[in-house]
Amino acid sequence: MVHTKIIDLLGSTEYNKEVTVNGWVRSRRGAKSVAFIALNDGSIIHTIQVVAEIAKFGEEVLKGVTTGACISVTGKLVQSQGQGQSVEIQAEKISILGTADETYPLQKKGHTLEFLRDIAHLRPRTNTFGAILRLRHHISFAIHKFFNDKGFFYLHTPIITGSDAEGAGEMFHVTTFDLNKLASANPSSGGLPQKDGKIDYERDFFGKETNLTVSGQLEGELGAMGVGLIYTFGPTFRAENSNTPRHLAEFWMIEPEMAFHEIDDNMDVAESMLKYVISYVLEICKDDLAFLCEHYDKELLNRLNRVAKSTFKRITYTDGIDILLKSGKKFEFPVSWGIDMQREHENFLVENFGVPVIVTNYPKDIKAFYMKQNEDGKTVRGMDVLFPYVGEIIGGSQREENYDKLLSRIKEMNIPEKDLWWYLETRKFGTCPHSGFGLGLERLVLFISGMTNVRDVIPFPRTPKNAEF
Repeated sequence: MVHTKIIDLLGSTEYNKEVTVNGWVRSRRGAKSVAFIALNDGSIIHTIQVVAEIAKFGEEVLKGVTTGACISVTGKLVQSQGQGQSVEIQAEKISILGTADETYPLQKKGHTLEFLRDIAHLRPRTNTFGAILRLRHHISFAIHKFFNDKGFFYLHTPIITGSDAEGAGEMFHVTTFDLNKLASANPSSGGLPQKDGKIDYERDFFGKETNLTVSGQLEGELGAMGVGLIYTFGPTFRAENSNTPRHLAEFWMIEPEMAFHEIDDNMDVAESMLKYVISYVLEICKDDLAFLCEHYDKELLNRLNRVAKSTFKRITYTDGIDILLKSGKKFEFPVSWGIDMQREHENFLVENFGVPVIVTNYPKDIKAFYMKQNEDGKTVRGMDVLFPYVGEIIGGSQREENYDKLLSRIKEMNIPEKDLWWYLETRKFGTCPHSGFGLGLERLVLFISGMTNVRDVIPFPRTPKNAEF
């Protein structure tokens, strides 16, 4: 079916040309002799007006042109006689591809975001979620373009893994065991095959316990040790029973790993990537951002432009704690050296400097086993990028390249050495300084869109008790 996108028609000046356009009816209005149909195909937030003479088509045909119906229109593109659009289509032929009856839930009226979450299968047809999905695409493309242009290689790390990169244990198990069948056959053991009082994963598909990945970082480091610069971009999973506006069980992560990069190089890449992506979206997504700014966050465009043009402030964790202590502000979570900063602390630091803040040299006791230890024995070369509005947006570090120090830290944190033998071997065979970070795509879309709930920036959110769509 040959057709032209609405985004191309709205920018066209080829008047009186015959065109065919397909899309979904947003609304229909009119008088006895003519119907005005607002049509949208998702290529742009705006609709195009279709003018249909009732005498030409008859009421029987136009009866199916209701809100939500999918139609194909062929007609002449002409200059619009009304206000609000430069062109419209004078319809010569209308075909109804799919009807929508009166139960269609997206009638022409306002809908709450909570209501739309319950109909995630239909919400891409709304202005808000059409804008979000287009933004998400362009943000993703800009990330790929940034890394490609910088000489990075896109590495596909496994979704099914036998290791826990974060050491938190909040992982979804992957198994081929038929739990219902096994439970009925052997109820005394809970249904699962046992060995020495433990689940016998040797009888499972992979012959060992496996999970959905929480991060592609560890495998990403292996790639960086061979081709220098890599980045991953894929789904990650956390079995964290948290029902908050900031958490998802399934989300997308971007994780570059860079050989021969130390902590300052790592910060440089993170800052330049974020500013590049924001600048790209400001240029490409003007209409969608203008809509979101008008309807959801009046300060959105100002905030995006400020961050894109700013120089990020870099401070140590110790300096950050000193600033918080000297502020005189009473925080909900008390401040002392050694705490894991909460969002209220991060927001204060960003507001204090008026620009994004990169905090480095965290206490090793609150950070992951793979971060490079500083000479003081108390801190590691970790870094968090803090943004206005969303708080922490990137977490990363220089990785520990010293075999003995890494092994000691693994043992100290009671992580099974046998699960990470391959990771440790990279420190025995040609180790080098290297760094990397993780950026949650949804957190970045949240910042760029001005939305307040992470469930509204992913097409089909996965949260506790929610896997319907």
